[in-house]
Amino acid sequence: MQNIPRPAGIRRWLPDSLLGRIVLVMALGVVSAQLVGTLLWARQLRESARAEALGAAHHLAVNAAGTLRFFRDLPPKYRPILIEQLRTMGGTRFFVNVNRERVSITPLSGNALVDAVVTVVRNDLVGNLQPAQPPDVAFAWPDGLRVSDDGRTVNDLPESWVEATLLLRPRPAPVLVIQAEFEPGRWLYLAAPMPDPYFLDNANPLTLDRVAMQVVTLLTVLVLSVLLVRGLIRPLNRIASAANAFGNDSAPEAVPETGTAELRRTARAFNEMQARIQRYLVDRERLFLGISHGLKTPIMRLKLRTELLDDEALQADFHEDLDDLDVMVKAALQSVKDTDIHENLTPVRLDTLLARLAKRPIHPNASIEFVSDAVSVQGKPLALERAFSNLLDNAVLYGERVQLRLSDRGALAVVEVRDFGPGIAQASMSAAFEPHVRLGHGQQNNRTGTGLGLGIARNIIQAHGGEIRLHNHAECGLVVTVLLPAVQTE
Repeated sequence: MQNIPRPAGIRRWLPDSLLGRIVLVMALGVVSAQLVGTLLWARQLRESARAEALGAAHHLAVNAAGTLRFFRDLPPKYRPILIEQLRTMGGTRFFVNVNRERVSITPLSGNALVDAVVTVVRNDLVGNLQPAQPPDVAFAWPDGLRVSDDGRTVNDLPESWVEATLLLRPRPAPVLVIQAEFEPGRWLYLAAPMPDPYFLDNANPLTLDRVAMQVVTLLTVLVLSVLLVRGLIRPLNRIASAANAFGNDSAPEAVPETGTAELRRTARAFNEMQARIQRYLVDRERLFLGISHGLKTPIMRLKLRTELLDDEALQADFHEDLDDLDVMVKAALQSVKDTDIHENLTPVRLDTLLARLAKRPIHPNASIEFVSDAVSVQGKPLALERAFSNLLDNAVLYGERVQLRLSDRGALAVVEVRDFGPGIAQASMSAAFEPHVRLGHGQQNNRTGTGLGLGIARNIIQAHGGEIRLHNHAECGLVVTVLLPAVQTE
């Protein structure tokens, strides 16, 4: 069992799963497209709104200049009569009033489009009227807007005076207020909304409803992407599960050939590969068993023939060689049986199994110290017992005193078997798992061994999705560490 290292740099921040990466790419793509599109659209909208507002401001300034000239040329005694008639009729383009001084209002500020419109209106009025002093031009909200020098506001006026001129309900619009002195002590007060009363909204593309539409589009794309990708990777997950089960010596199951043409082709190739490997393993086992059983008969015949030799020393040499050959054949048969234990996977209390092995008499002088947490693994009980028996046998034979420790590390069950023997040279670590490889001190302590114990243990541990490691202790002895996937049991 190996932990796949995460790549360094920016890639380590990417999700591990295919679903996560595709969803992330889709989200970034949609957000980038929306952002670029919104920026381009917003720029075009602002330029269009600015052009329309400035054009409307020019026409409004022309109308205001005409109204100012009309009142300036109108005899003073007719001005109140005309204003009264305008109010009775409901007004014209402007709300009109004549004051003795400029009325103070609270202008809108901090908006580039408002400032541009005010500048255009003021410049056009100056160009058309050539007044002694520039007229006062500003935008203001109608609520509480003062309209006369005696402090009256729009709210104090009869509704019929302003309902056709100013937009007060249901949604107030900003009002352009023009005040110009057309003769000494006489200020003409003109108030009117722009031809498009809500021109400021058109220049602001990031309104709540538009942002909400962008968010809905993003969520829709993400949901559809998740549904599509989950449907695509489901067959891949089935193939991965089948590969893990096959690697753990479970009964092979055919992967359903569903999904797209590429996924069906992949599933079919996996099923065919699985079947070929299974046939190869069966044929190899039969061949190995056949050869091993077949060697027993000639070995026995050779032993009988050595009895006919007159030279006792030569006879003893032949017997020793044949005994070694017989031990190797029996060990090979036992190796096949140990690594091919047919069991069903089941939850195994590893602490209970190791406690039973630690109490089993292995050597009269053996001493096993056992410390354990309660840990369970998913595995084959007899196979696991065989693997840990081999490890404990080796530790006792080469070190006599053994420390056995089982710890729970979340997703892993960690077993450490430490002996107090001479350890293994670093250069010989990888060779210790090879079949029939016996190190020097092992041959001295156990002359009947075959050098298969560690290899069998590693095969069983790896078949359970685990890993086995060797390292020398800092003080003395060899430490064998076994990592197995832990499971939670109720």
